Amino acid sequence: MSEYIVIPADRAGIALDEFLCLLYPECGKAWVRRQIRNGGVLVDGERASPSQRLREAEVLVLEFDDEDAPDPPAAPAVEIPILYEDGDLLVIDKPAGLAVEPERWAKDRGCLVGALLELFRTRAGAEAGDRPALDARPRIVHRIDKGTSGAVLVAKDVAAERALRRCFDTGTIHKRYLALVEGEHPLPAGETALLDLPLGPDERRSGRQRVQPEGGKPARTRVRVERRFRGYTLLACEPLTGRTHQIRVHLAAAGFPLAVDPQYGRRDALHLSRLKADYRPKRGRPERPLIDRLTLHAARIDVPEIAGDGSGVRAVVEAPLPRDFANTLKQLEKNRSWPT
Repeated sequence: MSEYIVIPADRAGIALDEFLCLLYPECGKAWVRRQIRNGGVLVDGERASPSQRLREAEVLVLEFDDEDAPDPPAAPAVEIPILYEDGDLLVIDKPAGLAVEPERWAKDRGCLVGALLELFRTRAGAEAGDRPALDARPRIVHRIDKGTSGAVLVAKDVAAERALRRCFDTGTIHKRYLALVEGEHPLPAGETALLDLPLGPDERRSGRQRVQPEGGKPARTRVRVERRFRGYTLLACEPLTGRTHQIRVHLAAAGFPLAVDPQYGRRDALHLSRLKADYRPKRGRPERPLIDRLTLHAARIDVPEIAGDGSGVRAVVEAPLPRDFANTLKQLEKNRSWPT
């Protein structure tokens, strides 16, 4: 692609890479920076660095390598609810089954990044053309697994992103997950337990994590019992660190894997026939699962006051239980209720 751009007054002072990311958000910052370093961007006829601050009326000459450009992330067909929004950030209610970023082997499949870019493009105005310059570029500051539903925090600009990452680093962002696990957890009502188990990659199985007492990264999860059922427990889990698959691995290591977790648990779906003693299948119809994804839901996140030191709370945002999860709990209450 080849293009000439004159820097408008309202973009003066912005870093070159940030400015180009607002123009080409689908390409990603790593690709934009590579183009700048390779000489594909000139500022008033001179090569520039990614962090160079732009001045009003400077002229950019872009000679990008089209063949090297990544495919834009696709937006999913479903609408993604916004749970909270202000000038700095928003909280998205991610449905289960939607990947946060484009999947390596299915890049044409919709993902949360694609949904956010579509949202921000729409807000920029369709009249600006097929590729309107964005006023803000969404930055997802933490991840949840594809099979997990619930709240995801998104920064609108680089300043908010840095502030939120500092809050994560200092532990001033609090998240609560609901996890339906196998087994009747013995923790007394009202008490909490700390799972302090270092984690690291499982060299035997790609993409998995495992407990590594020696050499693993620190990982801590606080848990408490929300509801008990015969054979199952609903736990509230607060991750105090942010390791990959942390809650899933910690619960499995403690002997209470998620009720549905094909990687760290025993099954890939939960059916009513497993919960109801007198279940009778309908003739000629295969039984549909109550839930066939991870029984894990990001139920709550405390949004910090990032204008200060992050110690205050701007908002407490809760994500409602999805229908499959709520229906599963309803059937457990009906057929596996805990004796009073």
